[in-house]
Amino acid sequence: MTEPGPDPLVPAPIAHLARAAHRVTVLTGAGMSAESGVPTFRDAQTGLWARYDPEHLATPQAWERDRDLVWAWYAWRAALVRRVTPNAGHRALADWAQRPGRHLVIATQNVDDLHERAGSQVQAHVHGSLFAFRCERCAAPCPTDALTLPDPDDPPQRQAPPTCPECAAPVRPGVVWFGEALPETEFAAAATACHDTDLVLVVGTSGIVYPFAGLPGLATRHGVPVVEINPVETALTASVDHSWRATAAVALPALLATL
Repeated sequence: MTEPGPDPLVPAPIAHLARAAHRVTVLTGAGMSAESGVPTFRDAQTGLWARYDPEHLATPQAWERDRDLVWAWYAWRAALVRRVTPNAGHRALADWAQRPGRHLVIATQNVDDLHERAGSQVQAHVHGSLFAFRCERCAAPCPTDALTLPDPDDPPQRQAPPTCPECAAPVRPGVVWFGEALPETEFAAAATACHDTDLVLVVGTSGIVYPFAGLPGLATRHGVPVVEINPVETALTASVDHSWRATAAVALPALLATL
């Protein structure tokens, strides 16, 4: 394992793999957006929402029980994300994809849109997106610009969801709730990207949420080298080829500079 200290210079084995890779798959988790100031799922339980268990707001049963409460929480989270910006790590991945002779694919657990706002195309949002609102009945999409998001500093405790212009049913958040299956097309695309590639980078994920956490192992079984970028040890550390103790905003620009 490669365990550098605080020096941001890229470890030589990782630099070699990146330079040799024409096709790169990047798997990102919450740590990818942490330096942008995006609160994690549980960190968002502050102030008005502190008394709620987030898992009780992130299930189909919660939605059936109290749509106004669940909608208000997700609208507030979307508003929080809207006021932050992509960090240097997001921008480095977007620049990497533009390099001649390079093909970079991103699959993410994150429900924010910071990769896209940095200029990247995301192959798969395997846990859905805060900005992919859709009708609960007919699944017709509801554009974000058609919605009124709350002031993130003064969120409402309850807010009725909008209605679908197609069938008048309530519009629901576009995230994958506990107890719901991952979108098959998205996960299949992420899995394909992990074996049809020269290198997999795992950035800012704890490696404990399955089935996404199984993707690095899929790459390994296909003989693809896997590099973890994370400031702390994770459940994946012992099974990857190299583990670099650095944050996304430090490591990815440095890695891009070595190409």
